[in-house]
Amino acid sequence: MIEDNIAIGGLMTPFCVLNSTTMEKTDLTQFDIKPEAMVNYLRYNGPHFNKKLLDFATSKMEDKNGKLTPYTKEQVDNMLTSAAIKLDNNQLYDYVFVANMAKADYFGSSIVDMIHLAKYVKDVIDDVDGYDGIAFNRWYADMCRKGIVINWEEMI
Repeated sequence: MIEDNIAIGGLMTPFCVLNSTTMEKTDLTQFDIKPEAMVNYLRYNGPHFNKKLLDFATSKMEDKNGKLTPYTKEQVDNMLTSAAIKLDNNQLYDYVFVANMAKADYFGSSIVDMIHLAKYVKDVIDDVDGYDGIAFNRWYADMCRKGIVINWEEMI
């Protein structure tokens, strides 16, 4: 098995596949079996949140008081503008998801105010060693682990 991979330019390790020419890691999610409707979603949106998926994702969020009242796109835009923060790598509604996830999990604790929430959104979206679709992929892994079914046809 290792010899086959070396012959085609890859080196198999226990944790990832490395391209021996560039030494870049291969995205192992490409080997996952995805539902057809999810593939259709990804075809149109990539690994990013559109409005429907954002609404679904935030509907599952809770804060320390229970059900989260999510921020709207306009509220997040205003928060970022007030903090003089410009996002360089945002796609679709990813930044709105990140703001709501941070509100649910960290706001009032390690994130003490709106300025720090805006900075957190910037840190996640423009993470220098992040990757395309990082927020989506982390959220999807959580949904899989929790056993939450996503009706991908409704998200398109």
